[in-house]
Amino acid sequence: MNLKKIYLLAFVVGLTGCAQGEQPASESAEDAEAVVAPADVPEATSLFGETLYRQTFSPERQAELEANLAEAQANFDEDPDGIDNIVWLGRRLAYLWRYHDAIDVYSAGLAAYPDEPRLYRHRGHRYISIRAFDKAVADLERAAQLIEGTQDEVEPDGAPNEAGIPTSTLHTNIYYHLGLAHYLQGHFDQALEAYQNCLAASKNDDMRVATLDWLYMTLRRLGRHDEADAAIASIDAGMELLENFAYHRRLLMYKGEIPPESLLHVEDDADAELTLATQGYGVGNFHFVNDERERAEEIFRQVIAGTYWPAFGYIAAEADLKTADER
Repeated sequence: MNLKKIYLLAFVVGLTGCAQGEQPASESAEDAEAVVAPADVPEATSLFGETLYRQTFSPERQAELEANLAEAQANFDEDPDGIDNIVWLGRRLAYLWRYHDAIDVYSAGLAAYPDEPRLYRHRGHRYISIRAFDKAVADLERAAQLIEGTQDEVEPDGAPNEAGIPTSTLHTNIYYHLGLAHYLQGHFDQALEAYQNCLAASKNDDMRVATLDWLYMTLRRLGRHDEADAAIASIDAGMELLENFAYHRRLLMYKGEIPPESLLHVEDDADAELTLATQGYGVGNFHFVNDERERAEEIFRQVIAGTYWPAFGYIAAEADLKTADER
């Protein structure tokens, strides 16, 4: 079956919406570049019904992202049935915040390969980006079923860390994003199970830090405070990480080793918007689980006043504020 025939029309339509000059498991780390202006292309709807737009990047980063997409498209054109080519075409589209185009790629791929866990994993991730949580859960649960009893494999990074060493795997990314999709809906028991599976598959400190951060928050939301503290007892300031620094800072804050408000000062960070979303949500959650709800909601509003709406922290802040509004 030639996948190119299945996907061609959808992609041609998607190209007409390309922005002008346009997290491991880290918090959308592969997208972590400073955005500079809206591209005026609607891409998603917030949990409050507001239209969310693609963003443009610096000219240099924009050119790099588009060159990467052109290469992925050329590889796909040469071999449209190759799973790696399908995955990378979708990923390169998503790095330009073209989430619906990416989802179309994965959907066409799944029409040809309905038992391919990588396609469910990536489509599930991008369903989270556009706030389609039920669809994300369905995809990621299917991916989890498909990897049962299989050997794990390293997932290459779209934006490698400075060491050039990938830190996440297919199994960890499936469980990590499944946990997140449940967490965002307030399904904390299901989120806990997913994060426990993710932790069991985590083989390096970067993945342990990322997973333990969400697992800690999940346990606190379940009222299992002693278990939460025990889960992060081994976290210390001297850990040698390659990329998940914001999660590490959040964990040190939860342990009382970093003042919460210090994590809100991100002015000198090269990716200030993303860092604010990531660390800001952690600070808001710290206040939330310590029954300081008014301060928590104030910080969550600060997070969603930013522009980095695909960040997991941004989405989680939206979800918590939406739940508060519905009480």
